[in-house]
Amino acid sequence: MSQAALRVEHVGHVFDDANGQVEALIDISFEIAPGEFVCVVGPSGSGKSTLLRILAGLIQPQQGKVWLDGQVVQSPGRSIGIVFQKANLMPWRTVKENIALPLELENKPQTEVAERTSALIELVGLSGFGQAYPRGLSGGMEQRVAIARALINNPSILLLDEPFGSLDALTRERMALELTRIWNAQKTTVIMVTHSIQEAVFLSDRVLVLTARPGRIAADFRVDLARPRDMNLLQEESFAEIAGRVRQAIGSA
Repeated sequence: MSQAALRVEHVGHVFDDANGQVEALIDISFEIAPGEFVCVVGPSGSGKSTLLRILAGLIQPQQGKVWLDGQVVQSPGRSIGIVFQKANLMPWRTVKENIALPLELENKPQTEVAERTSALIELVGLSGFGQAYPRGLSGGMEQRVAIARALINNPSILLLDEPFGSLDALTRERMALELTRIWNAQKTTVIMVTHSIQEAVFLSDRVLVLTARPGRIAADFRVDLARPRDMNLLQEESFAEIAGRVRQAIGSA
């Protein structure tokens, strides 16, 4: 593997809940190369979202470290973009204003804000909707806005936590295609948590499988399927073979 964009070293985490202490993650280690698209899957409660929040700097692990571009991740920063299952758009701001918010908070020049916002609106396929408000958008369009907002600072890594989990099946497929198109254009390093094996294999270069709690890395599958990809890939034997191996790994995790 080339010089890692992200390196996770022996990460472990315990949190408190109503029943006492819960060990969420134990001895998690892996590397992600620059520009790789990696999906994380595993049983419910395996610590996938906890891991993503640690990678984002939203949670400090009790054991181990996360390195991004050679620096230890200690807090969220402009080099990390994150998108959650809920788009969390500000309803009183337009599409353009929601996307531009991170740049406005940094007091960037208005010309730069306008240029970068317009470019991202076009990239995510929302041309003509810059002045629309969230109430007039579909769920898929809202997530496109959230992705554009996460990309506005040209982050080193984009973290996606079940971004299409609340969408219907057809919209989810369309958004998977849109995400591959956006990734092909940007080549940003991406780590995405998903419960969908099909989605993970379709999108990624690698699939990491976590065990049941406490989450460990049970398997690391390379997805050697040609790009660009379309939905016809789902009917191919090579796709089914990889998806089957991932499913088996989750079942025995």
